[in-house]
Amino acid sequence: MQRTDTDLISLINVIPEHIRREILKRDDLNDLLEIVLDLGRRPEARFLDNSSLIEINEVSQSDIDSVVEKLGEFGEDNRSGIERTLHRISAIRNRRGRVVGITFRVGRAVYGTIRIIEDLILSGNSVLLLGRPGVGKTTMLREVARVLADTAAKRVIVVDTSNEIAGDGDIPHKAIGGSRRMQVPSPTKQHDVMIEAVENHMPEVIIIDEIGTELEANAARTIAERGVQLVATAHGNTLENLIMNPTLSDLIGGIQTVTLGDIEARRRRGQKTVLERNAPPTFDILVEIKDWNTVNVHTNVANTVDKMLRKHPVASEIRSLTTKGTVTKEPHWNSNDKAPTRYTTAPKSEEPISPTTTDKETSQFENKPIKILPYGVNRGRIFQVITELDKTVTLVNEMRESDLVVTTKNYHRRGTEYLKRAEQMGKPVFVLRKNTTSQIEQFIRAVTKDHIDRQSTEFNKSSALLEVEEAISMVEQGKMEIPLRPQNSIVRRLQHKAANKRGLESTSMGRDPLRHVVIHGR
Repeated sequence: MQRTDTDLISLINVIPEHIRREILKRDDLNDLLEIVLDLGRRPEARFLDNSSLIEINEVSQSDIDSVVEKLGEFGEDNRSGIERTLHRISAIRNRRGRVVGITFRVGRAVYGTIRIIEDLILSGNSVLLLGRPGVGKTTMLREVARVLADTAAKRVIVVDTSNEIAGDGDIPHKAIGGSRRMQVPSPTKQHDVMIEAVENHMPEVIIIDEIGTELEANAARTIAERGVQLVATAHGNTLENLIMNPTLSDLIGGIQTVTLGDIEARRRRGQKTVLERNAPPTFDILVEIKDWNTVNVHTNVANTVDKMLRKHPVASEIRSLTTKGTVTKEPHWNSNDKAPTRYTTAPKSEEPISPTTTDKETSQFENKPIKILPYGVNRGRIFQVITELDKTVTLVNEMRESDLVVTTKNYHRRGTEYLKRAEQMGKPVFVLRKNTTSQIEQFIRAVTKDHIDRQSTEFNKSSALLEVEEAISMVEQGKMEIPLRPQNSIVRRLQHKAANKRGLESTSMGRDPLRHVVIHGR
């Protein structure tokens, strides 16, 4: 179970007394995030769900000076702290360097946050954590340091650039357990302190928060090559972000352009110029943090990067922490019982191709915006078209998050494993004849029109289904074929389903907007 250590009183005691009294009157202090003091304004208290001004006089310069006197000097980054706590106090200065504003950020040590990845941390492999700001990366690192030092009895050093892992002051917070902490005098010196930690203190594990420069990435590789386990965070939300980032791609092996020979290019059935991994990755395992209780784990970074560069299906592991404290693990790819999607051939008019309708298909467009996964289609062109047309479309990177997949005729003809996965997951696959802007524009217009049409579908469902019932009655009386009125794809699916329930066959005929269902006799 998770446990939180705040020591809020230590922070509040630094605040001027008349402001402190008003804050202590509140009954929701456990949710306090920040207290803001700005010269000439009323103090502000910020909580998880709201912010409110404290009913008191405006902040004076003497109020701010009293805080500075208690804290001492602020560092080059205009930050200070309180010994043995995780609270962060940041200053705003005027043009003459005088402090005119202060932000008191509440620091909380949360124990038990790495249960979901504890086995990976204890495996001895280097682990890289990715995730959006505020998702809990630094909190996890703090707990990693404690577990490795106290539970695994390893020699751990924390390279604490902004003092967010172990707090300000010479004595680190107890949340890092028996780990040792090396402070960094300036963010530009982080890479030097990383190397110094290895050369001077013989650690078994080094923990680093926010690798963000090429120098730091090179230092991380040097550390890994010396056999030291690394646990770190980096800028980016997903593994694909690192592949696209030339500064940090070295963390996952570096990406280089390679020209293949004719024989190898034919064997791969691809272009002669391809992207390949340049070296072994610095980190063995990569964890994408989705939220406090959900992560996506790539247990073999080298293999995963190679598959991504070759546009092959990538398997990963989704881990979730249940309310009972148990960890569930599921493979990224999950097959279901939906029928494989069938395809039509591309017409000469070069219109985008959609899957033909089967009676087993269900709508893939339940929510806005439409989530599209491009495969072999220029992502930049799609984004440009979406922007120009101002359509409610989002491009995604993972199959399970998509509503549909768009690919080209060449990729579809090869029958790649990636497209087979799409079939297994019941994802509609749209096939473009060419990877051109005009084709992409037609495709975007088509799928968004279909999406919008669904808003009015409910109004004509009843009449369309009534028409099916009348046609079924006529077939049962001896008619061989009954064509129905043209409908959109959603209504046609319902009509197919209604006919199937009565044991009758049905087909879709014609092309939009005149495409319609025909009910056949037995």
